[in-house]
Amino acid sequence: MQIAFLVASEGVEQVELTEPWQAVVDAGAVPHLVSPSGGSVQAFHHLDKADSFTVNRTLDEVRVEDYGALVLPGGVANPDALRLDERAVAFTRGFFDTGKPVAAICHAPWTLIEADVVRGRTLTSWPSLATDIRNAGGSWVDERVKICTSGPNTLVTSRKPGDLKAFCATLVNELDDGGR
Repeated sequence: MQIAFLVASEGVEQVELTEPWQAVVDAGAVPHLVSPSGGSVQAFHHLDKADSFTVNRTLDEVRVEDYGALVLPGGVANPDALRLDERAVAFTRGFFDTGKPVAAICHAPWTLIEADVVRGRTLTSWPSLATDIRNAGGSWVDERVKICTSGPNTLVTSRKPGDLKAFCATLVNELDDGGR
């Protein structure tokens, strides 16, 4: 199974990309780094530049049908840039339209809010997004990881890098269960 990791050209929190990526690889799936532009993406350790990662496919080269699930890593700048890109928002929405699992951590729910897919759902995030989630019609909880199956697909969310162990384990479990 191929798993899309959607990130902006810069600003992704490195550990929120690399740890779920490795969990997906360890589970036998094939991750693809998808971004609005080709080349590479610049990751960060909070506000400091970290490593760069090669983009596998651009948003112009992918289709939701090519993937079994979507992972949205966080970082403050990453989802802020993605929510301004209509292709990224449409790609994200497509996973909900087709009932495929989506996993988002930290600030990544900003992209979900822009895709208008949190209404009626319960999720967690970095605490500063709680009001944004409520204003978009969702319910926010302060939990390490939250699985929501009240919509057309399974949505796995988590708060921060400190929750990555639980986030990765839940992500892999949901992939094994086919998202339901």
